[in-house]
Amino acid sequence: MRDPAPWETFMLHEATRREQIDMTLLRRYHQTGDTFARDELAERCMPLVKSLARKYRGRGEDIEDLIQAGTIGLVKAIDRYDLQTGKRFVSFAVPNITGEIRRHFRDHTWAVHVPRSLQELDAKVQSTSKAMIADTGREPTDDDLAAELDVHVTDIREAKSAGQSYRALSMDAPTGEARNLSDTHGQPERGYQHVDAKLTLDVAMEALSDRERRVLDMRFNDELLQREIAEEIGVSQMQVSRIIRGAIDRMSDHVATTDPAPLAA
Repeated sequence: MRDPAPWETFMLHEATRREQIDMTLLRRYHQTGDTFARDELAERCMPLVKSLARKYRGRGEDIEDLIQAGTIGLVKAIDRYDLQTGKRFVSFAVPNITGEIRRHFRDHTWAVHVPRSLQELDAKVQSTSKAMIADTGREPTDDDLAAELDVHVTDIREAKSAGQSYRALSMDAPTGEARNLSDTHGQPERGYQHVDAKLTLDVAMEALSDRERRVLDMRFNDELLQREIAEEIGVSQMQVSRIIRGAIDRMSDHVATTDPAPLAA
């Protein structure tokens, strides 16, 4: 197994430091009722909320509405967090945030435009179907439902079709992998421990020039040797080494000056 790159070491170090600050604020809020500490923590975690909300873009809802829903989940996570568990706050916050975003879809979103009359009929079809199953022990046919609701059978079929297009960010909606969200519901999602590190990295990258970003990308993402990078950008290997060291130092300084300090005790 290879040793962690300086880039990775930096991210994990900063994530640990940020987690320590988060825990300080959580203790202040839960032990003393300091609402300023709660508000400070919420502000610190807004990049996380926005990052998670952006994953749900393009599904028919305004991004600001998704961020607002995610913020509600964040505040709930802060209020519900149990100091005794010792669990990393970001690991606890992520499912709360995404849960509220999914709730927003469940309450507001239809995958395609469906007339309200069909939405209402679909609701009646679902409730009537359940009642008839309970009474007869079998699934009612479309004709059975049409007779029970006194509508044409084609209306039943159209309402069912519309209902299938309803999306509450279904627990069976594809996640991009060969599995469904239902496979992971209730389980700790992999990668939570890296979320804060990624957010730290995003902040730190703001301090770098385009050239520095390119060099770090070639070194730590493409895993090129310093010699290969030097040939690529037309400088000496020594200069590449200096660029990398300088960039990491500047990232660290930038995070230190932009990261809010914990409230004074």
